[in-house]
Amino acid sequence: MTIKIYQREIEDGVGELVKSTASVAYCSEATLHKGTVATAKEIIADEEVLSKVMAENKDQIDLYYLESVLVSCGWNKNDDVFMPQATWAARNTPEDKQFNFMHDENDIIGHITGSYVLTKDGKAVADGDNQPEDFDIITQAVLYNSWTGAENQERMKKIIAEIEEGKWYVSMECLFAGFDYALIGEEGSAKVLARDEESAFLTKHLRAYGGTGEYQGYKVGRALRNISFSGKGLVAKPANPRSIIIKSVAFEIDHNSNFHIGEFTMADNLLEKQIEDVRAELASAKAENQAIKAKIEEAKDKEFASRVEAFESTIEEKDSSIAELEESIKSTQARVAELEDALAKSNDELSIAMKEMEEQKKKAQVEKRKAALAEAGLDEEEIEDSLASFDALADEAFESVIALMKKKAKKDEKDEEAEAALPPALKEAIEKKKKEKEEKDAKAEEEAEAEIYQEDFEEVQTSEAALVETEVEDEMETTRASVANWFENHVLNK
Repeated sequence: MTIKIYQREIEDGVGELVKSTASVAYCSEATLHKGTVATAKEIIADEEVLSKVMAENKDQIDLYYLESVLVSCGWNKNDDVFMPQATWAARNTPEDKQFNFMHDENDIIGHITGSYVLTKDGKAVADGDNQPEDFDIITQAVLYNSWTGAENQERMKKIIAEIEEGKWYVSMECLFAGFDYALIGEEGSAKVLARDEESAFLTKHLRAYGGTGEYQGYKVGRALRNISFSGKGLVAKPANPRSIIIKSVAFEIDHNSNFHIGEFTMADNLLEKQIEDVRAELASAKAENQAIKAKIEEAKDKEFASRVEAFESTIEEKDSSIAELEESIKSTQARVAELEDALAKSNDELSIAMKEMEEQKKKAQVEKRKAALAEAGLDEEEIEDSLASFDALADEAFESVIALMKKKAKKDEKDEEAEAALPPALKEAIEKKKKEKEEKDAKAEEEAEAEIYQEDFEEVQTSEAALVETEVEDEMETTRASVANWFENHVLNK
């Protein structure tokens, strides 16, 4: 069954609570139903009701019969109001519903066999009769007294014995699909206010939803609508203090109120004893809970302290290791800086030493070459002029040039000696012949330079790149050409 939720209830924060609490539990003491036809006739004059009551399959050895007051019309101490009309409409809904153990739907131990209405003066009311102003609904039920399993049989035997000792209660749950507001003023005036979007602000004041049960001097109750009684449970004790408060037996009706505000007429001692038992159990549970919490907290504190100590120890070890590493890094960095400085200094010194050594080698090479050139027959002026031309030559190539110069010098010396021995007329003829040969060679050279074919010019690339490439020659080739020119002018043509 679902209850419509209004926007104001959602805004007040009780919407979900209203939706989830569409049921009310009631408890009453379980009593053995020992009614017979004779006793039933004493209290039930109406034949229809009597027939209904006696329709139970009585005196079965495997059934145990129970009877209890389900609910009474009126306003109970939980501020739930059972209006006569809504309660009358639900009078037959308990029939054929389950009877379970401790509200466990998987532990069915019996079923409800029937229900009937009884006025406060003990008169049974038939279904066709007019609705009485004030009444109780009585339910009858059976427990299954015969079980094939020895364990189940022993359990039921014990339960029945304790029922007869007054230790068990019957708990009925009531479902409802809506409610209105029952209001009682300070002077005792009573009225019912329909629950709708405008009046929904009263929901938060109901005790069922955490309110105080009062609003601006009015006592506010929940008048249940569309009621259906569903199932019973055999319970050892009311599940909570609220179940004790709404324990339904019989209400004394105050006819001055349209809502019949009643009080319990059950044995006060029993109720007080139950309350005291619950209080004692609650106090014991609280004390036990506090002791458990204290032990848990103590254990947690010890464990936490141990973990903190281990953690701090680990941190200290790591801090020490980090400090050592940092110190080692600093020392290493200092050593690296020192080595880098030493290396830079060594490189500078090596560079200077290499430069000095090259200069010394160059000087030694120059002196050595001067001596070789002098030995080859060159005077000081010729030696100074030729040194630059020989600068790029390796020692091996320079020595080869010197060897040729020496060889040519020896040949010239021999030619001079032979020429000196010739007669003057022959010397003159030879000189004339040399001169003619030189003139002929010069003329041939000029003609050779002039004989450049047109096709050779066409193959020459005059682009900027070709010109640059032609101008940029290898330094070694330039040097060699310079040496060859010098060698030809100063050695071969002498």
